[in-house]
Amino acid sequence: MSEYDAIVIGARCAGAPTAMHLARRGWRVLLVDRATFPSDTVSTHLLHAPAIAALDRWGLLDRVVATGCPPISTYSFDFGPITIAGTPRPVDGVRTAYAPRRTVLDKILVDAAAEAGAEVREGFTVDEVLTDDGVIVGIRGRSANGTTIEERARVVIGADGRNSHVARAVAAEEYNTKPMLQWSFYTYWSGLPIDGMETVIRPNRGWGAFPSNDDLTLIVLGWPYAEASAYKADVEANYMKTLELAPEFAARVREAKREARFAGGAVANYFRKPYGPGWALVGDAGYTKDPITAQGITDAFSDVEHCSNALVEVFERGAPFESAMSQWQRTRDEQAMPIYEFTTNLATLAPPPAEMQQLLGAMHGNQDAMDDFVSVVAATLSPVEFFDPESIRRIMAKADRTIAV
Repeated sequence: MSEYDAIVIGARCAGAPTAMHLARRGWRVLLVDRATFPSDTVSTHLLHAPAIAALDRWGLLDRVVATGCPPISTYSFDFGPITIAGTPRPVDGVRTAYAPRRTVLDKILVDAAAEAGAEVREGFTVDEVLTDDGVIVGIRGRSANGTTIEERARVVIGADGRNSHVARAVAAEEYNTKPMLQWSFYTYWSGLPIDGMETVIRPNRGWGAFPSNDDLTLIVLGWPYAEASAYKADVEANYMKTLELAPEFAARVREAKREARFAGGAVANYFRKPYGPGWALVGDAGYTKDPITAQGITDAFSDVEHCSNALVEVFERGAPFESAMSQWQRTRDEQAMPIYEFTTNLATLAPPPAEMQQLLGAMHGNQDAMDDFVSVVAATLSPVEFFDPESIRRIMAKADRTIAV
């Protein structure tokens, strides 16, 4: 048995950068994943501007850009009668998004963790999280050749997604939970040029499209969860029929070629307590919401930095584990709750209420207001700020003046 400062379970967009951050500080880190890399996983792909700013801070943005993944500078939301289109407000000087394939992104992150000094074991299956008097102290699992191995650490970090082994082992408390709201499928298309991120919202239906690697465009299309069985009965036919709700968009897709099978599913919406004696949860293991606003990777990168900083307080400065980690949880929840509510409301795919329809109409043609609206989805402006009564009053007043003129 070896002794590590941290064992990170899951080496994708939450686990690999967590291991990288801790290893860069000189701590001994073991990063394990049952997958080998590069490999694919179901994902919304999109990295909003805050995630791109994080990659830049980490010295990894150039690697993503070098893969040929196109930048996304504009966001548009077609609600039928009107379209809201704009450019997100910047964060740390960045207002551009990217949507790399996970075969590309995850490999970059895993390599960065290894370069930082983390020990990376691919093809490693965790069978058990070890406890000693109520404290998580390590893991037992199997290497790629089937050898049973036990390792111990000061903290075990679950970055292993919604079905986290660590979260199950510690019975992590869930709160602010909401049910599955929509069922989505996506695939990739060639011969479908696209300008930025295009989103189409119709009553009980919605989809988003954005460019990815290899000159491919991803289109993810959702139905309400109550209709999931009907959707899954004939995915391709239902997917293509739904696109006809926006005839011009559907015509463009008919000229393109589908290059992959359909992938997708649904997710529950929840927060989990992200820490306890000897353990922590980052990324989807600790908090997730419907993918309709494609926030998952951006959330994970934020979680990585906050969790890593909290552990640095513990490891390097001797801060009590409870106080450092509880502060991380409070910060996470305060930042995440407004967009969580916005996202879960949008994910119902219900027609916008009258007040929202009126606001959308008032925004149309007001570029500042439209930029602010797309900034909410791009995670560069909090919904609290956008939907502040004074902000709404200014939007409505400007619309009234425009009509008067």
